[in-house]
Amino acid sequence: MKISTLLATTAMSMALAVPAYADMTIGILVPTTGSEATYGQDMANAVNLAISEINAAGGILGEQLTSVIGDDGCDPQQAVNAASKLASSDVVGVVGGYCSGATVPTLKIFGDAKIPFVIAAANSTKLIPANPGNAFMINSTGDDQVTKAVEYFTAQGVKSLAIVNQGDAYSQDLADLTKTSWEAAGNSVPAFEVANKGEQDYSAIVTAIRSANPDAVFWTAYYADGGLLIRQLRQAGYQGKIAVGDGSNSPELFKIAGSAADGVVGFSNPTAEFLPGAKSFIADYTAANGSAPGPYAPLAYDGMNLLAEAIKAAGSTDAEAINTALKAADYTGIAGEITFTPKNTLARSNFVVLQGKDGKWALAE
Repeated sequence: MKISTLLATTAMSMALAVPAYADMTIGILVPTTGSEATYGQDMANAVNLAISEINAAGGILGEQLTSVIGDDGCDPQQAVNAASKLASSDVVGVVGGYCSGATVPTLKIFGDAKIPFVIAAANSTKLIPANPGNAFMINSTGDDQVTKAVEYFTAQGVKSLAIVNQGDAYSQDLADLTKTSWEAAGNSVPAFEVANKGEQDYSAIVTAIRSANPDAVFWTAYYADGGLLIRQLRQAGYQGKIAVGDGSNSPELFKIAGSAADGVVGFSNPTAEFLPGAKSFIADYTAANGSAPGPYAPLAYDGMNLLAEAIKAAGSTDAEAINTALKAADYTGIAGEITFTPKNTLARSNFVVLQGKDGKWALAE
């Protein structure tokens, strides 16, 4: 074979063997199994929508993006396994984090690997001291939610408040913070109850609450169990106000609680239907997935776009450079402005007050 022919053949073989672009992999840490799988899949769908749009616009630094999902199951041990697999998968960064209790133990894993982690939903204050510096919370913390809750209850003339949690990092943190703040304002907490996750019969807690006869009940855990408690409270004749934290801001709450959820108040991050700039996002998400985006889809979508902007600003996939870019971020997404405090928490409160009306959430008047 002539040398010129050999060189041409070799060059052609190399061109065929090497893709036109390399892939940059993004990790998605969410629950896709278990009781909170609806939220997790919703967040994963939103991240992948952002990735598809980024790729359509040319990718990042000349590379296309791919994603890999780590299913944390909203369970700490499963989350550790999922995070370890992501960390060993050469991911450039991770977006996700729904259940705070499952997110906390992953911080060390991603921290040891210095992998940038944009936490889209989890917001327990217990995440803050556990953060090695590479995790960035774009949902307001439990402190902000408590401030909003106390303001609302006070304006409604509530003096006594029963609080129910499930003993996990998210719901217990929110319950403890609320109790401390509520009592410091001169009010009372006549019942402070802990329910088991997956409980079906809340008669003991319902009896304790009816005996205490509080002006309001605050459920600080997730919708799957909260819907049952709400239904059983109303069936037992409790007539006071009922409020839920952001872990129960799902439309699924109404399927579980039925008409008992009408009038229930929810403290929530801004969801897509109440965001003026989210109309095209809602249309694109629905077209891609066959259903409307859930409550944490906007934050997950913003989280992916924030990470993309940080990679561009860093000019490389170097983890430390991306983390530095994230610390200095000033990004406005569909859910609003994202800048960070020195503790890598969102530098503003994004909580709104919702109310159940005709089987769905509406902005409280």
